[in-house]
Amino acid sequence: MAEKHQKKKKGSALKILLAVLLLLVLTAGAAGVFAYNEINGNGGKPGAEVTVSIPQGSGVAAIAKELKEAGVIRSAYLFRWYVGHKGATGKLQYGDFTLQTGGYSYDGLIAELSTYAKADSVRLTFPEGTTAIAIAQKMEDAGLCTAEEFLEEANTGDFSEYTFWQYVPDDAPDRFMKCEGYLFPDTYEFLTDDTVHHYVATFYAHFDKQFTDEMYRELEKQELTLPEVITLASFVQEEAGNNQDSNVAQVFRNRLAEGSPYPKLQSNTSSYVQSDEDNNYLWNWVAPYYGGWEDIPENIRNAYDTYTCTGLPAGPISNPGLAAIQAALAPQCDEEVRDCYFFVTDLSGHYYYAKTYAEHQANCRKAAEVNQSLKK
Repeated sequence: MAEKHQKKKKGSALKILLAVLLLLVLTAGAAGVFAYNEINGNGGKPGAEVTVSIPQGSGVAAIAKELKEAGVIRSAYLFRWYVGHKGATGKLQYGDFTLQTGGYSYDGLIAELSTYAKADSVRLTFPEGTTAIAIAQKMEDAGLCTAEEFLEEANTGDFSEYTFWQYVPDDAPDRFMKCEGYLFPDTYEFLTDDTVHHYVATFYAHFDKQFTDEMYRELEKQELTLPEVITLASFVQEEAGNNQDSNVAQVFRNRLAEGSPYPKLQSNTSSYVQSDEDNNYLWNWVAPYYGGWEDIPENIRNAYDTYTCTGLPAGPISNPGLAAIQAALAPQCDEEVRDCYFFVTDLSGHYYYAKTYAEHQANCRKAAEVNQSLKK
């Protein structure tokens, strides 16, 4: 009798277990169908039009929450998982999106959130070696802000969230512009209704990513400052900006070395040479800013004249690219250039390097002969 009762109990437990398993299978199946339909946009026809506002700096969790509350998706968790699975986290933007409730596949929704800015943004390219003033003017020409507003914010704004900013001193009385050298040249897409602070921060954030921890360690190892390296890089950018970056950087570093017989850069890219053809920083950029050559403050003019000031000038003369920065920090020069103090180029783009002034004069004559032949 007890044995029969025990068998009956076992049979009942088995039925319950099977029922639970069946329920779990059905639940999992229903969840799978729900997820499939949700991801592929089979949850229903597009409904009402809604505006979803995604604040700047929102992560995927916050974006998913906004979309669910607006009725665009039904599961914030599933959307977060799918975005991560697709590796699309970095594609999602901020701003105001006009969407519809229901009907979106997740791929379609990711596309909507990634391309919204095209109609309300401006794409601008800033070549390596562009000056701060030229960048500001281009921002103004694009209708984003005035050049004056851009430079004011770039020079006096608070950008202490970026690592490099702590290495750029505020107190540098002979420096022309604090921002020069750190507005990283690249192609950017700017929202037309953004703030001036964020426009400037876009450049600074990119610079901050480019100058790595390893590069900071190299600065410390060489007992160099960040402004020194970026200033040197700006001259490398202007004098080369090509496959000769390291060779030109080596020549300049030789001149700057302790005990150098030629401790001045003597570069026409920033000097008393008044020539538009040389793209001279003092003549083409500093003088117009102050209203004319005679109106440049004497201390600034002297601090940027590389024929009279010893060592580096007071600051960068353009915004160099990464290759020029790397060359200035750790030049990988040709062996024959390692001990050179001079270089000159001809109109064909050939560089001549020399260890002595006599050799340099001979190279200058060679370059002049090439230039003459090209003009015939």
